[in-house]
Amino acid sequence: MRPCTPSARSRCRTRVVLPAPRPPSSSSRAGKSSGQCARRAAAAWVAASSGQCSREGVSRIAAMEIERPGQPAVNTAALLPKIEAWARALGFSQIGVAPIDLHEAEPGLLAWLQAGFHGDMDYMAAHGLKRARPAELVPGTLSVITARMDYLPSSTPDDWRAIEWQGLRRPAQAQVSIYARGRDYHKVLRQRLQKLADQIAAEIGPFGHRCFTDSAPLLEVELASRSGLGWRGKHTLTLSRAAGSTFFLGEILVDLALPPTPPESAHCGACTACLDVCPTAAIVAPYRLDARRCISYLTIEQDGPIPPELRPAMGNRIYGCDDCQLACPWNKFAQRSSLPDFDSRDALNQPSLLVLWAWDEAEFLRRTEGSPIRRIGIRRWRRNLAVALGNALRASGDPALRAALQAALPAADAQLAEHIEWALAQAPGGHAGTAA
Repeated sequence: MRPCTPSARSRCRTRVVLPAPRPPSSSSRAGKSSGQCARRAAAAWVAASSGQCSREGVSRIAAMEIERPGQPAVNTAALLPKIEAWARALGFSQIGVAPIDLHEAEPGLLAWLQAGFHGDMDYMAAHGLKRARPAELVPGTLSVITARMDYLPSSTPDDWRAIEWQGLRRPAQAQVSIYARGRDYHKVLRQRLQKLADQIAAEIGPFGHRCFTDSAPLLEVELASRSGLGWRGKHTLTLSRAAGSTFFLGEILVDLALPPTPPESAHCGACTACLDVCPTAAIVAPYRLDARRCISYLTIEQDGPIPPELRPAMGNRIYGCDDCQLACPWNKFAQRSSLPDFDSRDALNQPSLLVLWAWDEAEFLRRTEGSPIRRIGIRRWRRNLAVALGNALRASGDPALRAALQAALPAADAQLAEHIEWALAQAPGGHAGTAA
């Protein structure tokens, strides 16, 4: 795109005409009829966000009014503060607006996929560069509203990181990632993002939009960084100076040309705490994660057997891993959630491995109703527990652990049986078939 010259800027418009809005029944999907005006609006926003327009040009864009046939003109400068206020009332901590031009992220995405770092997550490769092209995912998209929602329970004490480290040093105690101890964030965020979209529609009339939270082929961290919610940490999570990394991200793709919020610069400096602490060395370089080694991937996404060479490093982590976040200095600023949805369930807050091992499928389904854990199913759940029990058996030699594993062996399917046999072999001087 040619940079704006003074003469070109003098011809810039501050009013953009968008196509007539679709009826509310179709407003959840931005259509393909945005037309040349919408494309010109998108181009203007790309120029603004990429530095191709002067500060004067950006100011003119920020003050732009959007005209839509049959609807009042939208003053974007006045709309954004309202969106922020509505979002906070819904439990979001921060709102930003990202441009849709993410072409600079495409080479990194391709290199990551070509290295095979996505493991068995075939859906990552299936969508290819569409992840960096929101307007291809949802045709007609001109901007992306990004949202941050903190998830630490409101009762979290100041020394929460020390408490989590202590839990990791208790082999017979199960460790579930903090975010998964409460309600499934997909449900919480998606519902509240839709409520936010509904409030915008009530203000300006129907508009094309779709809401996402970790549920679509989008480069969420890139969008969060471009919109000022934070920066990509060396552990690949979004980091915020005000909130660390203990938050969820959500997006609303809209057919409104909203002014982008300023991006955030990186503040990791020379720190390598997350790389140094990773139990399985999954962070192979700053900003580069090999998911195939990540405990979160192994315990949640991996459907087959967990590689034996990685099992000892998993310790008592049975669902997810928080180590890189616990080690990050920025998480001393982690914020508490204002929503009770993320309060920890007692059954998932550092419980005994043996208690969880005793659950049958009915109990698992009852205890994980509305939880993100339910989606891995009882099969992966017990596979993860078998590995943790084996690591606990190696650490303590507790006969109760061995007895529980042996009792489950006859009814286990082939995959679980292999993990149980491995676990039994971890006993000091023990073997799978040895009686306690």
